[in-house]
Amino acid sequence: MADVESSKALSGLLNGIAQRVYHNNPDITEELLRSELYPDLSQEQFHALHEKMKGILKSIASADMDQAQLEAFLTAQTRKQGGGGLSTEQAATLNKFWRIQRPRIRESLLGQSRWEPCLRGVSWRVDLQTATSCGEPASSPVALVELELGRTGQESEFVCMEFDEIKVNQVLKKMTEVQESIDSFVHQS
Repeated sequence: MADVESSKALSGLLNGIAQRVYHNNPDITEELLRSELYPDLSQEQFHALHEKMKGILKSIASADMDQAQLEAFLTAQTRKQGGGGLSTEQAATLNKFWRIQRPRIRESLLGQSRWEPCLRGVSWRVDLQTATSCGEPASSPVALVELELGRTGQESEFVCMEFDEIKVNQVLKKMTEVQESIDSFVHQS
């Protein structure tokens, strides 16, 4: 009976941590979780448990562990000596929690990593006038670019831009600089 109650309390704690960290629910506080789930623990004891579970959950979520990775990770955690490890019951509760919550936490992490508004689409064309009606020489080509921008759950907005050859070359140069900067950063890591 004590194991069932302990498992329910830990499951509630994990859900509370997920609500706060991954679903941005400001109503879930450490004090609320302590008073509702672990009223018999001192503030220091609960804080240590809370931080330990939060750290383990962050490790699991940041690696987006599949079942095999999770089991290996939890086995390693149960074998840790001293107060840093997990009990078998805690590992089982974490395993069950992750199997159920993984898709929601993963989606939340993906949502938090997106920039808003995001680019939904790009279309472009180059217009070239072959001759004017008066027989004068044609003007230089013009690139027309349309960007579709949007926020999650909202209708798209469209931005239209017109570039002459000089502006197109400037944009291409800037894009090359950005790519080189990204490449150098990736290769340093």
